Amino acid sequence: MLELPELVQALLNPKAYPESPKGVSLKQTQMSYLFLTDDYVYKVKKPVNLGYLDYTTLERRHYYSLREVELNRRLSPDTYLAVVPIVRLKGNIILGGQGEVMEYAVKMRRLPQEGMMDFLLAQNQVTTEMVAKVAQKLVLFHQKAETNAEISAFGGLGTIVQNTSENFTQTEKYIDNTISKTKYQRIKDYTESFVKHKAPLFHKRLTSGRIRDCHGDLHAAHICFTDGICIYDCIEFNDRFRYCDVASEVAFLAMDLDHHGCGELSESFVNTYVNESGDNKLLELLNFYKCYRAYVRGKVESFKSDDPYISEEERAKVLAVAKRYFELAESYI
Repeated sequence: MLELPELVQALLNPKAYPESPKGVSLKQTQMSYLFLTDDYVYKVKKPVNLGYLDYTTLERRHYYSLREVELNRRLSPDTYLAVVPIVRLKGNIILGGQGEVMEYAVKMRRLPQEGMMDFLLAQNQVTTEMVAKVAQKLVLFHQKAETNAEISAFGGLGTIVQNTSENFTQTEKYIDNTISKTKYQRIKDYTESFVKHKAPLFHKRLTSGRIRDCHGDLHAAHICFTDGICIYDCIEFNDRFRYCDVASEVAFLAMDLDHHGCGELSESFVNTYVNESGDNKLLELLNFYKCYRAYVRGKVESFKSDDPYISEEERAKVLAVAKRYFELAESYI
């Protein structure tokens, strides 16, 4: 495990913050550092290029921080507050104020951990009524979400094949680590066959306005039951992953509920969405997109294992989670 960069170490000091919090804790993803204070979360993007995202320059990190706030305000208007410069002033690294800009942070209100859907699922405290409300919120969001010729084009076979092929190309290196060769080939063959035989259905989805500017990363860890329902942390770094069939978005959360062992909640969520939206054709694509989304989660967890800043204990955990997601992907065939 490598030593943390200077800026990260500096932001672990409560004196670096204008609110003077009692304490600061750090969480990491492959893309970002998250600094949790008493009332706020500050998210700093890592200078990485993962192929599907490029944060390698300060200008890019600033741009995508602004995009993150703008896009997430669609579903969490009171959570995403601002983009704050991180500056060096008189030798000290602080948030806000005048000085040499070293980095930028997305400032968010801190949401209660006890309200997170993944936390509540682990406590067996999520009800069918709760997932029904999520479905209703999602229907309204999708109805208002932007769509046009450019966005709709992302529902075409070319983009679907690009997305699925990219999955398999990017996970080749993890064969015999987080996914077996047999499982990899079986999922790949199923995916290619489904796309080929269901081409007319994919085209119909495009022409009927079902391709929208969605959330793009809708799983349980991004939903909080607090004052209303807060759905946060959408994808800002790659429009291709956000412009998708609403069926793919619904399948993502349905898959994640399956992953948590809550098949009944998953079914209730899907049924409520279909009933509220009238989108019955969604059901024909559900298992295909569940398989795709589970595979994406397996891929992302595999990517995490490459991060030099995580401990061996954490690496072992993410590898185990990746294997479970790949097993779930295969189960939908």
